[in-house]
Amino acid sequence: MSGQRHNWIRLIIPTVLIAIVAFSAGALVVVKYLSLPSDFTWTGKTFFPGKLVGDALINGFHNLFYNRRLFAQGKWLGVRLLKYPTDLLVYQEMIYELKPDVILDIGTFLGGSALYYASMLDLMGPSSRRVISVDIQHSAALPEHPRITYLLGSSTSKAILEQIKGLIRPGDKVLVFLDSDHNMQHVLNELRAYGQIVTKGSYIVVEDSNINGHPVAARHGPGPMEAIHAFLKEDSGFKVDKSREKYLLTVAPDGFLLKL
Repeated sequence: MSGQRHNWIRLIIPTVLIAIVAFSAGALVVVKYLSLPSDFTWTGKTFFPGKLVGDALINGFHNLFYNRRLFAQGKWLGVRLLKYPTDLLVYQEMIYELKPDVILDIGTFLGGSALYYASMLDLMGPSSRRVISVDIQHSAALPEHPRITYLLGSSTSKAILEQIKGLIRPGDKVLVFLDSDHNMQHVLNELRAYGQIVTKGSYIVVEDSNINGHPVAARHGPGPMEAIHAFLKEDSGFKVDKSREKYLLTVAPDGFLLKL
């Protein structure tokens, strides 16, 4: 019996030491990566333990941020805005770069996102650029802004789609944000519909693709992420732009779809 115990100890000690060394090596690589200039891109192809530790840190913080609902605590000009601060930075960059004539805000809720987009358009100077915001129900106190038009109805209904098309002028550049029902089939239907409306060189941004374990809300069931990849299999006119995820924390992993 004593001999067997010694054999177990001989196996366990080297295993634990190997695990400690591997984890430490990975942690050192992550620390080295974090100290590099901002234009350095982590690929995860050169040192697997480092990627493992890096992913664990990112996903752990993402779950902490999501589970504490910190994304629901922000406001824009006094209106609640259910967005990640890191995504808002990216959105303003996209709006300035693309200079869209129309921003489609699919999923109005309290109107915070519509107001944010309208404010970004204001900062670009006088223009006829505008925001069209859609939801199946509206808050009694939606923010008013001359650039915003609110539409009431299902984002995939024929009536709403016709209204939207009627508000878009020939030659308008269109940018789309999807943040309504997060059921996979609904999002897939939205992608099929708005994929015909968004203009080439612009984006459909599919929010909440982080749910269903990507990496948060693992029990949600198929949602935006699954819809994205189903859509990409049937439509080769779009590609995922991972460069828009540069701040690591995003509500839209694989969700920045560039129309080719």
